[in-house]
Amino acid sequence: MNEIISLEHIRKDYILEKMKVSALNDVTLSIQKNEYVALMGPSGSGKSTLMNILGCLDTPSAGSYVLNSQDVSRLHDNELAVIRNKEIGFVFQTFNLMPRMTALENVALPLIYAGKSKTFREDKAKEMLNAVGLSDRMDHKPNELSGGQKQRVAIARALVNDPSIILADEPTGNLDSKTSMEIMALFDNIHKLGNTVIIVTHEEDISLYAHRIVRLRDGEVFSDVINEKRTVMA
Repeated sequence: MNEIISLEHIRKDYILEKMKVSALNDVTLSIQKNEYVALMGPSGSGKSTLMNILGCLDTPSAGSYVLNSQDVSRLHDNELAVIRNKEIGFVFQTFNLMPRMTALENVALPLIYAGKSKTFREDKAKEMLNAVGLSDRMDHKPNELSGGQKQRVAIARALVNDPSIILADEPTGNLDSKTSMEIMALFDNIHKLGNTVIIVTHEEDISLYAHRIVRLRDGEVFSDVINEKRTVMA
């Protein structure tokens, strides 16, 4: 396997009421291509800060972050935006769909930023919606979809640019247990097709879908273990 993410001695500090607070403290972590990793930790553990750095939504105060052989730790905001659109597919707990757009238009949105033609955008968006089992919901707007269907649209949108990494933040947090299992089965399929998948969660049962579980506590990596049951099944 090849390394797709390399974090070296990452620190992230914030200034709160004139005091420096460290959200991450000397985090070193590597993730290989086609790994399926869960980032776990309670509120305040640093997992959201780490997710923001992994997703190029924020930059570290110190340390280096190499993503797909490119050091992104010191890039400016517009450079990070280009990297995000090219390398990372995001899936959020709240779906983050545009309410006035159809499912097809929502999925095609990243391709507009990538400068693709209208024909290409529509064809690729249809392909992705077919892949997540929503070929009969392409013209529906978010308020016409169930929670599980909205998350499938969000997953299709995350995949449409053929990103290096799928980064999912509490992707089942707003779903019932049956729908959660269906969505996690979808992530299994995405991983089997060769994608690197990173799930950020505080739910133990969701973390167990991953092949590797990284736990954070007080801004540091507390444990990093292989999920033996999943790797045997894979």
